[in-house]
Amino acid sequence: MDALQLASWRMHNLGLHATADATPQDVVGRLGAVQSQDYGPATWSLGERITAAHEDRVHRDFADGAVLRTHVLRPTWHFVTPEDIGWVLALTGPRVHQLNAYYYRQLGLDEQLRARCDALLVDALAGTQLTRKELTALCQAAGIGTEGFRMAYILMNAELNGLICSGATKGKQHTYALLAERAPQARKLDADEALAELTLRYFTSHGPATVKDFRWWSSLTQAEIRRGLDMVRGQLHSLDADGLTYWFAGEPVRPTGADGPVAHLLQGYDEYIVGYTESKHLLNVAGVGGGQRLDRPVYNGVLIIDSQVAGHWKRTVGRTEVAVEVLVYAPLDPARAAAVRAAADHHGRFLGLPARVTTTVL
Repeated sequence: MDALQLASWRMHNLGLHATADATPQDVVGRLGAVQSQDYGPATWSLGERITAAHEDRVHRDFADGAVLRTHVLRPTWHFVTPEDIGWVLALTGPRVHQLNAYYYRQLGLDEQLRARCDALLVDALAGTQLTRKELTALCQAAGIGTEGFRMAYILMNAELNGLICSGATKGKQHTYALLAERAPQARKLDADEALAELTLRYFTSHGPATVKDFRWWSSLTQAEIRRGLDMVRGQLHSLDADGLTYWFAGEPVRPTGADGPVAHLLQGYDEYIVGYTESKHLLNVAGVGGGQRLDRPVYNGVLIIDSQVAGHWKRTVGRTEVAVEVLVYAPLDPARAAAVRAAADHHGRFLGLPARVTTTVL
């Protein structure tokens, strides 16, 4: 199997061939977690994987707690389901604390002070949901400094300890809530069960992928990952390609190519982009996506055509339409232009607006 076939197979496993009857919770649960430090674009990562998705539905599910947002896996926000949030935090939270240790020291947040902050946040959020601004004011009133990045790490610490997570929004402001109140039925797994589950979930949804890919995604140690693989080895397969060993579940999915090219307008932190390190090159086999010209605007969105980077894009949402501006590395033939048009229409339907597309060659 060559690199292009591996990339196409990976896209299929990541759900980038949209499913008609999936929900946002289904998408997050299948992927295990979805990076979401930029909330708005991250909702599109869910919508991209659902044929008839609407932005309002994603926002409503988030507000209702069907999908939660917290710091987990790495020192950044991820969407996680209420069922999974407890055991994923228990498994990966200690590793993220280790990654944060330098910043805790630099910010003067020793263990005793962080415990005091945790207690204050738990008391303040009992039965209610508060914005970061409101929680900052409470910390300041208690004599706790919140300058610079201090408040961000105070809140992250409480998230990693499984005490708080996302609440519903207040207007345009995000809130925090007690995890026990947002996910009272969260699954509890022992350490080995959690390790086996996360290992299987990653290689099922993100595979074919390597051990180093999983290590980046999960922050787990190589020894932990090897133990996890040992526990689920009977449910996974592996293959060697170009000097790398790829792990996966199920049978290989080979592209048919019968329906012509397929385009995706991915946000810059989509799991197809950020879920890998060692094998990230699979999305740019020809090496055409090496960078953007300095005399062109920088667009964070990534245009993918048939599993490969083909350009970048951005959107401007107006009252009557969404303008989709696409920068491509090479001129598009009619079939690829039609595929980009279809991808823009899908995004427009997600927003409830018609899409207007302009394409410029880099």
